[in-house]
Amino acid sequence: MKYFRLLTASILVFLLLALATASDRSSPSSRSSTPILPEEFGGWGLQGTAKTSKDPTFADPVNAPILKEYGFSDFASGTYARDGRKLTIRTARFQDTSGAYGAFTFYKQPEMLNEKIGDQASSLNNRVLFYRGNVLVDAVFEKLSAMSAAELRELASVLPQPSDAGKLPGLPAYLPHQSYIKNTAKYIVGPAALDKIGGPIPAQMVDFSSGAEVVLGNYNSSGGEATLMLINYPTPQIAADHLRKIEAAHAANGQQQPGTTSLADSAPFVAKRSGPIVAIAAGPLSPSDAKSLLASVNYDADVTWNENAGLSKKNNLANLLVNIIILCFILIGFALVAGLAFGGLRILIKRFFPDRVFDRPDEMEFISLHLSERLNEPPARR
Repeated sequence: MKYFRLLTASILVFLLLALATASDRSSPSSRSSTPILPEEFGGWGLQGTAKTSKDPTFADPVNAPILKEYGFSDFASGTYARDGRKLTIRTARFQDTSGAYGAFTFYKQPEMLNEKIGDQASSLNNRVLFYRGNVLVDAVFEKLSAMSAAELRELASVLPQPSDAGKLPGLPAYLPHQSYIKNTAKYIVGPAALDKIGGPIPAQMVDFSSGAEVVLGNYNSSGGEATLMLINYPTPQIAADHLRKIEAAHAANGQQQPGTTSLADSAPFVAKRSGPIVAIAAGPLSPSDAKSLLASVNYDADVTWNENAGLSKKNNLANLLVNIIILCFILIGFALVAGLAFGGLRILIKRFFPDRVFDRPDEMEFISLHLSERLNEPPARR
């Protein structure tokens, strides 16, 4: 029994250590320690060692504050060679997928062509920009070939991905498709990016401290190129309050009033609210074009009566119960194996070494009364 308790305690300690190791691997610090760039892929071999840094200024000295807003984690760059050709790759890892997507839209240019690499990709001449999960990749070929896209797809497949990288933001899906100018969507989560890109209203009026997120898109209209700005707030009440401030600031344009903020340099625009989303159409828009563009923005809330159990293995309750049952069978199996091993070993030792290891006469501690012998004695001797 003593040996069985020791074995059970050892198994429990082993399981606890395994769970602790798994949690450490999923922590942000362990993610950043995982190398981003592989030693080789698609016939390309890394020359020397990859340069790494956790400082965003090493990745982009000019736009380092913007990378911080997107949740920059670490950076890695390296030069690969194959058949006398060179390929320079720069990568930036973010806390989640939305950060990598936002940085991708920030660096993407309208003249780029869309590619099927990773989650989303764009190319211009010898440069290919794509992201997969929470990793953004900027690849520059010395010379393109017919297999360049396939080689980058192989690179995308071996990039490290955490299990909880998150999902893409839902706000860009509310941009209307009609008259949209391709590659102009910009997903913004902080004032530095909005000030850099520019928008119908300044970052101060958006109020990112309230949890706002912004997406910008350009559209063709009868009067020229217009801009549609969508601002998503945590609740419809917060969105309504900010819409009133925006309309007051627009009304005060050119006639500053006490207690209001003026949009002195803003273009004429029309604003509306749909749920927690504030939509602003600005630029050379006619009233009919502005009305048509804003009418295409409608917040659609998904309401369910039952609680979502989750689609991933991590959040699935049924999967947890199955794992508990499997763990119970594993522990029972360990107990049976340990019991059989202990019992079998004892039997073998007793067979090959009788009265030497177990049941030795000098260690017998049983007290015997010999009652059977006393019953057979004559009555006179009792």
